[in-house]
Amino acid sequence: MRFLHTADWQIGMTRAFLSTEAQARFADARLESIRSLGNVAVAQGCEFIVVAGDVFENNQLNTQTVQRALEVMRDVAVPIYLLPGNHDSLERGTLYEQDDFVAHLPEHVHILAEPGAHEVREGVELVAAPWHGKHPDRDLVSEALSQTGPADGTTRIVVGHGSIDALDRGAGERFNIAAEPLESALAAGQIHFVALGDRHSTTSVGSSGAIWYSGASEVTALREEAPGNVLVVDLEAGQAPSVTQHHVGTWTFAERAFDVSTAADVAAVERGLSTMPSKDRTVLKLRLQGTLALSDHHDLMVSMERYEQMFAAIPDWQSRSSLAVLSSDEDLAALGLSGFVARAASEILSQTDQDQGGQDTPEPGFEVDDSELLEWTYRSDADDDSTSARDALALLYRLKKEGSR
Repeated sequence: MRFLHTADWQIGMTRAFLSTEAQARFADARLESIRSLGNVAVAQGCEFIVVAGDVFENNQLNTQTVQRALEVMRDVAVPIYLLPGNHDSLERGTLYEQDDFVAHLPEHVHILAEPGAHEVREGVELVAAPWHGKHPDRDLVSEALSQTGPADGTTRIVVGHGSIDALDRGAGERFNIAAEPLESALAAGQIHFVALGDRHSTTSVGSSGAIWYSGASEVTALREEAPGNVLVVDLEAGQAPSVTQHHVGTWTFAERAFDVSTAADVAAVERGLSTMPSKDRTVLKLRLQGTLALSDHHDLMVSMERYEQMFAAIPDWQSRSSLAVLSSDEDLAALGLSGFVARAASEILSQTDQDQGGQDTPEPGFEVDDSELLEWTYRSDADDDSTSARDALALLYRLKKEGSR
């Protein structure tokens, strides 16, 4: 028999670094991933879908979010089994018991609300370990497994949620899933596959090939490895499970770092960002490091403003970067300033020079060639006056440059 294993949909998830427009697309993508995995299930001939916990982000979602999710599930053409996890546990007030949810739950969508065996059809059982609160004091999977006896020809799939001790040794949590009882039950033929959720990275556990985290169907953070997948699982008597990954996610969390010291380096940043695909669905963790002339810094800022509009988000890239900017009287002279503006620019340059006063230590590897040059660095502990003077000088440079076009 064949089924589809997925987990951690976390419908209703929000990310503070996303704009309102990007957040709406991020939310829609989570719903579309359900539609996509449903299509995979049909195309691959899966009998049913198991969702191993955290179907919803929490139990306090608005009605529209929940109803839209149910409508997408209604369109999936195979039965779906939902396991409550730590995000959407069966605590008091759980959305799984709210009137609007119960009244509109599609007939082919089933909630694994009770621990133990649930018959899918004759000869196939799901052994469920739902969360009834956010802070269990025991291993829920082992407890559910202990309620089952010999398989007697029945194919059994354990559906659980949480950290497993084989991957999180030393965590010492009593509610961590114990791998050894699962491995023993697999070897004895008591169970035949373990479908887990909570770890957002697609992961095989142990050497049996029968314990898996499917990973989140849509990426949620940069640290995740191989997110956006679902697993199609084939079980056949006397053989090890066959597990095939199918990618359904459309968003990406990426990381890039560039050293910038010249105009050519700024152009390299431009090329590097321009070649990244699907920018509107990419959250980019960007770090720039180096020392730039005022004119090159200006060009970089103009470029970055454009890319901040293209990407879903490039959160906090300036505070994450270590950019030093060097300027001199010659840089300002090249702008052709005169009169009051020239005097103001000279005073600003002098102010930034005075405010430096050795208070900011250049990052390792930064070199200052000439004491006549002014250096400032983006740092969280930078002096406010120095930062203001720097920003004023950069703004003046930009206005003059753009006004001359």
